[in-house]
Amino acid sequence: MMLQRSHIAPPRPDILEKGAWALFLDLDGTLLDIAASPESVLVPKHLVEVLATLRNQLGGALAILSGRSLRTIDRLLHPLLISAAGEHGAVLRLPQGDVLEADASTMVPSHWRQMIHRAAEAWPGVLVEEKSHGLALHYRANPAFSVPVTALLEQFVESDPHFDILPALMARELRHRSINKGAALRRLMDNQTFRGRLPLFIGDDVTDEDAIAAAEQMGGIGLRVADAFAGEPARVRAWLSDLAAIDAPLAQQTARS
Repeated sequence: MMLQRSHIAPPRPDILEKGAWALFLDLDGTLLDIAASPESVLVPKHLVEVLATLRNQLGGALAILSGRSLRTIDRLLHPLLISAAGEHGAVLRLPQGDVLEADASTMVPSHWRQMIHRAAEAWPGVLVEEKSHGLALHYRANPAFSVPVTALLEQFVESDPHFDILPALMARELRHRSINKGAALRRLMDNQTFRGRLPLFIGDDVTDEDAIAAAEQMGGIGLRVADAFAGEPARVRAWLSDLAAIDAPLAQQTARS
């Protein structure tokens, strides 16, 4: 059954033909509830098991697209090693295990990083999240620093237009303009494991809009957690659990035969 584009509600799990679709998922705010800091997120019970089941049911065509580093994605989803785009696609792991990394020219310069760390030392509650290519400043613990954080990053972008500021929930990220989740999704869709399928992406933040647009442009579906799941990652997880359970009766029947 062919599903129409631009669904506000998620498609019913029982009509989603797994052989025809590839599933792409954001992490924070989509699979995981937002926490006070990036380090304090909790991975709900059974999430890893559900993702592993879905990956098998989809023939490997499941990937995580996150602003997190690949190392952090692996730590959170341990022991599952899954196709993933870390740092919004700066680091990409293919289903075959190959890891591709963007060119060194896309990395935030070291002297910018030093200036950011010095500034953050004077901003109580502001956390610097280092990444191999980009850098994020989180001010959830002190929202009053939104303005100075943005102003500081704007100075760098004005000096080098190859970089831009990525707005996120209670955070701002500095990244190269060529790095985004939409490009990562397209690159994975060109891999033999994903090729010939339709992409279904779920995300919750401004950082996910490129992937939502890419999925829809490729004839698939882009879902926003706020619209399709009432803004609740728990509902995303429940939908994924239902989707993973669709094949369960068949698997049980096969095991008995």
